[in-house]
Amino acid sequence: MIELEGVPELIDPVMVAAFEGWNDAGDAASTAVAHLDREWKGEVFAALDAEDYYDFQVNRPTVWLDAGVRKITWPTTRLSVVRVGGEKPRDLVLVRGIEPSMRWRSFCNEILGFAHELGVELVVILGALLGDTPHTRPVPVSGVTSDADLARRMDLEETKYEGPTGIVGILQEACTHAGVPAVSLWAAVPHYVSQPPNPKATLALLNRLEDLIDVRIPLGELPEDARAWQVGVDQLAAEDSEVAEYVQSLEEARDTAELPEASGEAIAREFERYLRRRDGGGPAGSGGHATADGSDSPPYLRGDNPSGRTRPPKPPKPGADDEDSSSED
Repeated sequence: MIELEGVPELIDPVMVAAFEGWNDAGDAASTAVAHLDREWKGEVFAALDAEDYYDFQVNRPTVWLDAGVRKITWPTTRLSVVRVGGEKPRDLVLVRGIEPSMRWRSFCNEILGFAHELGVELVVILGALLGDTPHTRPVPVSGVTSDADLARRMDLEETKYEGPTGIVGILQEACTHAGVPAVSLWAAVPHYVSQPPNPKATLALLNRLEDLIDVRIPLGELPEDARAWQVGVDQLAAEDSEVAEYVQSLEEARDTAELPEASGEAIAREFERYLRRRDGGGPAGSGGHATADGSDSPPYLRGDNPSGRTRPPKPPKPGADDEDSSSED
């Protein structure tokens, strides 16, 4: 039995979750939830028992000093709650942790137990994968669900993915089987610059979340950080003619693929979403990372590789079956 004595009655609660590790390329998803927690001053009300779910040889505890006293921080998953004010206040239950090493079914059941006790109406799980997407273009964010009715009502994709999955995929399916509406938002991170942080991908996830759950999210310094990140990657790419050529080919493939979408209706829809967000008129690991095809992909632009860069593979020709924003879920 889960006891939540310190948590007040929540208003239209939505659970937003992210997990470090394979589902979190560029730390984009976990950073997004950390941003929500920091901006709205979240209060932690629960932490899962680390002994039950983590291999401490994979995710090691850390030792630190507090006024001369040595203390240990164990890897775990914590839950906090924040209240979003405004004309229509609502509460967010934030779940942030590390992808568990074991007992995934029990882990998901424990998360769902909290969701049930708190009256959560929707679970949104954030993820980030590596893809053939250029850093110079808007970050693709796909919203997927296993619920066909939810897909129609919220203008989402019904997931058709088959292959290796992480805790994001497992938790979404657990929600579906438990009758809890669940959505996954996946940001595509350029595989040639996958090292964290990636504020541009974090910003894209928050913008999509803003639209999905009808809240205005304070972005703080994230827009400026995203611009600075892109300028930095531009400079790194310019130093290597092969990488610059590769980025250009990705741009051409992306622009050609999106040409049919550049209709007046699509442009108007994006402009309306932008106005809602900015004018306040409404809604505003140790291994690899998930990729669009479920495999692991190494970064190409790395500051820790003084021996040189590996030439990235050529992208498929425009029109080929290249879904750089396909979700892993």
